[in-house]
Amino acid sequence: MKDISLKVPFWKSREQIPARPSLKVACLSGLGAMLGILGLSFTSKIMEMPLLMAPFGASCFLIFALPASPLAQPRNVIFGHFFSTMIGLLMFNIYGDNQIAMGIAVGLAVFIMLITRTGHPPAGADPIVIFLVQPGWHFLILPTLIGAIGLVLIALIFNNLRPNIRYPTYW
Repeated sequence: MKDISLKVPFWKSREQIPARPSLKVACLSGLGAMLGILGLSFTSKIMEMPLLMAPFGASCFLIFALPASPLAQPRNVIFGHFFSTMIGLLMFNIYGDNQIAMGIAVGLAVFIMLITRTGHPPAGADPIVIFLVQPGWHFLILPTLIGAIGLVLIALIFNNLRPNIRYPTYW
């Protein structure tokens, strides 16, 4: 196979561009993400308890657009968010509001998720949320744990109604 990297400018090479999903898959993925956030949002309003945080938007991309990905499995979504938020809360409460502690918290969250096999990229943002919002320990349960479980439950229902999708692929 010839190496064309020196002959073809990067903007003209199509080798690294991912395949485009069908319009149906894209629409269903977007619909699932919308239903996931709407489900949490309406439940949050009805029950008068916080169930949303910004990283859940990115979690929706994984669990509805790439449901077979190891990063989108329930254990990864739930425990990835749980461990990352816990680390953020620990670092914030021990070291206070400073950039070094926030950086260390994100690094530790990535480390813990990898060691525990619960990697979930959106959860890497959880410690940053902690340092920006500065919530109490309740944030670990609401919105983090209950919200992540809620998203997974919505994904279980929605994704398994889709043709040719089995979610989760493992627990």
